[in-house]
Amino acid sequence: MKNIITCLAICFLPWSIQAQEIIVEGYFLQDSAKLGERIPYVLKAKYGAGQNIVFPDSTYDYSPFVLLEKKTFMSSTKDGVTLDSAIYYVSNFSLEPVIEFTIPVFEVFKYDSLKHEPLESSLTLKLIIDQIPDELAFRDNNVYQPIPTVFNYPLWISILVGIVILGFILFFFFGNKLQKRWDIWMEKKRYKRFEKRWRAAEDAFKKQPDMDQADELLGLWKTYMEHLKAKPFREWTTTEIAEFLENKAIIKDFRDIEMIIYAGKTSDGLPQACQNLWKICSDSYQQKITLTDERQ
Repeated sequence: MKNIITCLAICFLPWSIQAQEIIVEGYFLQDSAKLGERIPYVLKAKYGAGQNIVFPDSTYDYSPFVLLEKKTFMSSTKDGVTLDSAIYYVSNFSLEPVIEFTIPVFEVFKYDSLKHEPLESSLTLKLIIDQIPDELAFRDNNVYQPIPTVFNYPLWISILVGIVILGFILFFFFGNKLQKRWDIWMEKKRYKRFEKRWRAAEDAFKKQPDMDQADELLGLWKTYMEHLKAKPFREWTTTEIAEFLENKAIIKDFRDIEMIIYAGKTSDGLPQACQNLWKICSDSYQQKITLTDERQ
């Protein structure tokens, strides 16, 4: 008989431990708050070993509150009982005078979960504006009060229509000239940006004539010439570029620079090659400005 009792105790002992009561406590750290104010809500859970407890995250519905932040703390275990705690910072946008609120915790099993809710905690809405009295007290005042005038919509609509008509007239008579001035101004700004980048790349190339600097210099030149001439300079070979520009000498300039890329060798003609490439860009830019200015 004693052995049977011992066996039953051993069988039911894990169940009694697993079925240990979960104690959940939740409360606000203040009893009242203004509309939209940041309010801390403390949630604690005590449970035994082997129990899987999960606190709600940002996907949980905290209505009528809005979750602003969740701050968690390290679990602590004493005598087989674990304490988990977290602070939920929420904000209230409800006009209810008093709100009863609670956040549960979830005990997760293999195929299911169980919700444990603490006692509800109440929060009182703190009003900033005093209530309007039932009877209003008026004060006598015979001082003239200026009355704002009504906005003159017909006048402003007429002005806007006049501006639109004037704009159409100016565009009809001076549209081409204004467009040319705009194109030339934009081209000058683009040329200044290219000149600044070219000078920096050229200086870096002269100080350290390696493969990366040479590739950067040639790529910058081809990209800008492609913009000026509207031709695929970056896809063309050196021979095709020379034929299009009708400039056979450019082949030598390219080879002096490309020798660094493909053979790792430098030549004495690098400064002159850079200067020749720059002159081609400068001349092409001046041609484009002139053609834009002469365009009808």
